[in-house]
Amino acid sequence: MRKKLVAGNWKMHGSLAENAALLTALKPALAGIEAVVCVPFPYLAQAQVELAGSSIAWGAQNLSEQAKGAFTGEVSASMLLDFGCTYVIVGHSERRSLYGESDALVASKYMAAQAAGLTPILCVGESLAERESGVTQAVVARQLDAVIDAAGVGSLAQAVIAYEPVWAIGTGKTASPEQAQAVHAFIRSKIAALDAGVADQLVIQYGGSVKAANAAELMVQPDIDGGLIGGASLVADEFIAICRAAAK
Repeated sequence: MRKKLVAGNWKMHGSLAENAALLTALKPALAGIEAVVCVPFPYLAQAQVELAGSSIAWGAQNLSEQAKGAFTGEVSASMLLDFGCTYVIVGHSERRSLYGESDALVASKYMAAQAAGLTPILCVGESLAERESGVTQAVVARQLDAVIDAAGVGSLAQAVIAYEPVWAIGTGKTASPEQAQAVHAFIRSKIAALDAGVADQLVIQYGGSVKAANAAELMVQPDIDGGLIGGASLVADEFIAICRAAAK
């Protein structure tokens, strides 16, 4: 049976005081549940202190593809390890659309994360225009192929994939359980054609306006193995409810 993993992506939110209150509420409520919070870089030290010894893992929202050097403003995988990170998000749609990250760059970041021993949460997904044009599978396949071609399908055994339809991120719109399941099933079948063993154990999260009210019907789908949660992860009761729905 595949594990279920819920990751909270805090994006560019939080403060020391807000974070402390949120993590204090999450720790006892999520005991024994597979969960991770991906916090802004300045708060990694706080997450390390607050979450040490708990069942909640922590990680970052991005990293450099470079190991070290004259890359002002960048953060390397080894730096993330210094703060106890075990996960890092790569290829989030906001990084792709707002900062021009290409499929090739995402693949390089994915490999940099794995080379350091971090588990990448690889984001894939289509825009509204692409969905309406009927090219969802082609877009998702292209994004996956960039990583598979560079790192090999076997690398996915040490990764998480997050399907995030761009049109459902922060918009209040959510793919129906059937729409989400269809893409998750496509991803798993695509990987299975290359390595059935990897596909069977691969954790595929859904991200896109997931909240407590719709979590149960999403998490019960056979190929949805958890969620990559944005705004709802900043509200303790919402995130706890989503994590519990995934854990059932």
